[in-house]
Amino acid sequence: MYLLLTVIVSSLIAGLAMPLGAAIAHFESIKEKWIEEEFRHSVMAFGGGALLSAVALVLVPEGMAVLEPLSVCFWFIVGGLSFMSLDIYLKKIDTPASQLAAMLSDFIPESIALGAAFATGESTAFLLAGLIALQNLPEGFSAYRELNGTSVYKPKKIIIMFTLMALLGPISGVSGYLWLSDYPEIIAAIMLFASGGILYSIFQDIAPQVKLEKHWAPPMGAVLGFVLGMLGFMFTA
Repeated sequence: MYLLLTVIVSSLIAGLAMPLGAAIAHFESIKEKWIEEEFRHSVMAFGGGALLSAVALVLVPEGMAVLEPLSVCFWFIVGGLSFMSLDIYLKKIDTPASQLAAMLSDFIPESIALGAAFATGESTAFLLAGLIALQNLPEGFSAYRELNGTSVYKPKKIIIMFTLMALLGPISGVSGYLWLSDYPEIIAAIMLFASGGILYSIFQDIAPQVKLEKHWAPPMGAVLGFVLGMLGFMFTA
């Protein structure tokens, strides 16, 4: 019962990073235009670094420990292709919710993997929860700005919507804890699928938007995000 409660709380906290990021974007008010641009690009870069650390330090190593090399490559590539297909579809229907879709696409499988990690006693479970929260914060920031740029979504509505979506974390986490903990191959496949999709998203949506001409601070956001992931990994290793 204690572990189940831990799964619910951990995945919920990780999910609540989404409305927190949206709230930061809503209340962010920097008068100097160049500082504002640099801050926003740095936040995006930080999110990219956190995503990359989740892939490199938890998701891929855990998947590789269970599956054969060909299966590892297969699920990783399928994840990338699936995220690419979603990207193409969203572009065709011209929706302002591409960042939102990307955020949910990696949050849900990661939460499933988180629940299974707690059930199997993996030492990286808390690290994974922290990395999910770290990546959801800047993703919530970016998704809010994307949705707020339209007249359809009002600020209050966006933040409430993100708060409700945080509940998908406990739902997914409990599912992984109760039903998938006895199937390590499925969990490994989910982790690798998410990894391929995340890596696609980093280079498709985040990295191209990080660079600013004659400004060099934003890429350090990616470095700092990755360093935080490394520290968490070393402390739990």
